[in-house]
Amino acid sequence: MITLKSSHEIQLMRQAGRITAAARALAGAMVAPGVSTREIDKAVYRFITSQGAVPSFLHYNGYPASVCISVNDEVIHGIPGHRVLREGDIVSVDVGAYKDGFHGDCAATYPCGEISEEARRLIEVTRQSFFEGLRYAREGYRLPDLSGAIQRYVESNGFSVVREYVGHGIGSKMHEAPEVPNYVEPRMGRPRFLRGMTIAVEPMVNAGGAAVKVMPDGWTVKTADGRLSAHYENTILITDGEPELLTDPDAKPE
Repeated sequence: MITLKSSHEIQLMRQAGRITAAARALAGAMVAPGVSTREIDKAVYRFITSQGAVPSFLHYNGYPASVCISVNDEVIHGIPGHRVLREGDIVSVDVGAYKDGFHGDCAATYPCGEISEEARRLIEVTRQSFFEGLRYAREGYRLPDLSGAIQRYVESNGFSVVREYVGHGIGSKMHEAPEVPNYVEPRMGRPRFLRGMTIAVEPMVNAGGAAVKVMPDGWTVKTADGRLSAHYENTILITDGEPELLTDPDAKPE
């Protein structure tokens, strides 16, 4: 069931969203050759807990870290560890923070030093596809309007939308109704956007084919063809006007 948030709950979600967005910015600023993914994870943990919040992902269904860090052909759910970032990598950072009963959730893909032209375009198209969808995150539209806008933009730029993983409602639980696909299919629901809805929209875009595979660790998802992948996400509030980004893309850690 889709839950509409009260004004008080929305204020709590703004608070969680600010912390989450600042944690994403911190992680992104750390992406550089010679930095390990574990260093980024530790810094994000320290930051989130310093804000009186808890990392949403830590121990979620057994996940062992505070951040999902996915490099190059890793689509999502990469586990931080000893891997050292290298010049030319692209690095997806997905982070959540839980405070006073509510979650924020956001992601972005960052260049590590100088990257290829294809990698740069992939990051830009993935980010812009989110904003193409955002135009429809308002009263009067339905979910397939948003999903279709993302899919059309991605595919018109020669890239592929991942099908197995989708966005979601968010609030007191990390994953709530409705599912928010980045593509349209005949069987998908057609819920109408209503003020007070909070959703996490997160295009996952592959440079090659859409197919993915899960690694033996049970978490890390990679492209089946070994091509690059990028990810971009924000938590959105449906209002009676323009949608509000609860995870501000321009946030900076305090």
